[in-house]
Amino acid sequence: MIDSKRSGKRRSDTIAKSDAVHASGGNQASASDGTGPAAPMSRKAYEKSLKKLHVELVQLQQWVVHSGLKVCILFEGRDGAGKGGTIKALTERVSPRVFRVVALPAPTDREKSQMYIQRYIPHLPAAGEVVIFDRSWYNRAGVERVMGFCTEQQTEDFLKAAPMVEKAMVNSGIILLKYWLEVSPEEQTRRLRDRFEDGRKLWKLSPMDLKSYSRWYDYSRARDAMFEATDTGWAPWHAVHSNDKKKARLAILQHILNSIPYQRLKTEKIVLPQRQKRGDYVESAYKVKFINDEN
Repeated sequence: MIDSKRSGKRRSDTIAKSDAVHASGGNQASASDGTGPAAPMSRKAYEKSLKKLHVELVQLQQWVVHSGLKVCILFEGRDGAGKGGTIKALTERVSPRVFRVVALPAPTDREKSQMYIQRYIPHLPAAGEVVIFDRSWYNRAGVERVMGFCTEQQTEDFLKAAPMVEKAMVNSGIILLKYWLEVSPEEQTRRLRDRFEDGRKLWKLSPMDLKSYSRWYDYSRARDAMFEATDTGWAPWHAVHSNDKKKARLAILQHILNSIPYQRLKTEKIVLPQRQKRGDYVESAYKVKFINDEN
């Protein structure tokens, strides 16, 4: 599930081959014995595994705060690849004061005049923090390049500079994890259609998603170039097939736990203290209006 090769060239070749499989109707979630697509994971099995991982993530959180770790996690991938759901699974049982999600809007005119990486720098983690980027500075290598929001020279300059910036981050003590979620064109189509057919998900569909949809192979080329330039020994990319959202989320959470050294802190047994007695307290005559009163 997780591709942890260090070589950008090898990783790019692997992902490029997946495009050919997708285009011919293949399924990247095939069973290892070649008998056909693997069965989707049941909700019951998923929730059981997720609960165990959530317990470990709480242990990780306590260690991050205790030891002052600085963790930065990037999530990139095509529209509809499952980044948002993965981030929700990662953060739903931990403190938002420790696990902080950053999803920056389009840059302002002032930000456009700055050094490109500048608007991301203030969001990097301090001691005791885990910062999660829902899309990151790699917008320049993806959507900005494909949709013409930057020049080819600006993209090339970014691809040369990014490894050096990330080297400085790692040298400063930041644990940097970069994930790419890869979805097939067929599954992407199904998910995007679901967004505009289900009123609960309509907010997820942006005009840019629709414009980007037809440019599958332009994004493939941009992704390949990004991997080749920025998949380094100090900040490698970890690619995940995400046609099966449940399996992809579990794989990523487990990989995060495996990638960050932590220890379980010893805690004293928790006992609730006795409540105080009523004493001279008298219920107020003021009638509180509860919104769920039957009458």
